[in-house]
Amino acid sequence: MTVIEKMKKSDWNQVLDIYIQGMETKNATFETTKPEWESWEDWDSDHLENCRLVVKEGTKLLGWAALLPISTRKYYSGVAEVSIYLDKESLGKGIGSMLMKSLIEHSEKNGFWMLQSEIFPENIGSIKLHDKFAFRKVGIREKIGKMEGTKNEWRDVVLMERRSEKCGV
Repeated sequence: MTVIEKMKKSDWNQVLDIYIQGMETKNATFETTKPEWESWEDWDSDHLENCRLVVKEGTKLLGWAALLPISTRKYYSGVAEVSIYLDKESLGKGIGSMLMKSLIEHSEKNGFWMLQSEIFPENIGSIKLHDKFAFRKVGIREKIGKMEGTKNEWRDVVLMERRSEKCGV
């Protein structure tokens, strides 16, 4: 049975494994050689505690989602960046939709009025997922960062955002 639940510290190894799978695609994150988080504690301090979810089938993690603050400034407290990663064996099975739907519900219950994502243009699956949940394309951030390990190639990202109709209106 597939369930969505709050992420726990005990999920960390599988969360990291799925993140590394994303790194290996070269279309999920700028990181290519090792995660920026050395430990659960590092990851925990970067991500908002009240919006961290995992999808499990038994004890196996199929994917995870979390929110990161976009700023420490008080007036941006209701704006967060979406981080969503799926196990490569879970792609195309509706797991991303389950996670995104639940993440949006949790974010609104916790007072977030705007969610944003920065997605490589080549990551068509992620763009389609965000489109499905009423994220709108704000624009392209051209050559926003260099991807290490790929001849320091400059990469663009598509900036997408979703405004809540339930909070912060």
